[in-house]
Amino acid sequence: MTTIQHAPSAVRIGPTVSRAEAPPNRRRGGDIRVLLSPTSVGSTAGFMGTLTLEPGEIVTEHWHPYSEEFLYCQSGDVLVTLNGEERRLTAESAVHIPIGVKHRIVNDTATTAFFVFLCGPLAPRPELGHVDTELPPGVR
Repeated sequence: MTTIQHAPSAVRIGPTVSRAEAPPNRRRGGDIRVLLSPTSVGSTAGFMGTLTLEPGEIVTEHWHPYSEEFLYCQSGDVLVTLNGEERRLTAESAVHIPIGVKHRIVNDTATTAFFVFLCGPLAPRPELGHVDTELPPGVR
């Protein structure tokens, strides 16, 4: 029997990141926390985080010119709009948002919704990662 042996990895393994340690970003609405990213762990393929939406909160419409997004609803129930098509995203369900698809999330229920998201590949620079198509909450 032959056993394949791989050379020891010289790759730096990043830290474990706690959601409580990740600063909230509320620019597009809700409580968005990026946990695993090039900055926090040295990732090169994408980034991962959480989103908490309280009743009545939204994530304003935007799109990603370089990344697709995987959005998993752990708990709650929200209305997601993808290129104008409305869908319900309920607890323990997920949606794939392809590159270039405008998306908006609205918690139109009386309960908090909690999500995990993953975006990849990375944009060439962070400021190129999102294109906003509506004003942030509270700005008119």
